[in-house]
Amino acid sequence: MTWRTEARPARRWRPGSGAAGFTLIEMLIVLAVIGLAAGIIAARGPWRSHGLETRALVASVAETLRAARGRAIATNRTVLVAVNGEHHSLSVEGGPDLMFPPSLGVTAAAGPAGVAGKELIGIRFAPDGSSTGGRILLADGKRQTRIAIDWLTGRISVADVP
Repeated sequence: MTWRTEARPARRWRPGSGAAGFTLIEMLIVLAVIGLAAGIIAARGPWRSHGLETRALVASVAETLRAARGRAIATNRTVLVAVNGEHHSLSVEGGPDLMFPPSLGVTAAAGPAGVAGKELIGIRFAPDGSSTGGRILLADGKRQTRIAIDWLTGRISVADVP
């Protein structure tokens, strides 16, 4: 067997010969466009939805009321929930206050036939799960949501008001 050792000619690049790549200028232009897009997005701030924030707050209020009812049943004693429309807060006896944003309208009524107002309203949950009843209306611009507390069962329901 014989080995051939031939000198191969050096390959030269020719346009259209299949050699592909990016030049330094092309790479710098792409990086500049990406940086510009990232700068515009960062300057805009976080993507937030005011409607979703309001829904989350409504869910938090309903959950706080349910937790107060559960605590009344578990500890076998009455638990008071206070809604203050003027100070935009909801507080549960022995717990932290839940603050509403100032842009949100808060009205509340105690009892099944209570008149809604912005003053301080108290709702009591009894050890058997019942309550004094009431409703909380949260208004955000054109959208209103009612959180109702049934006096007989203490059940909390949430509904959009047309």
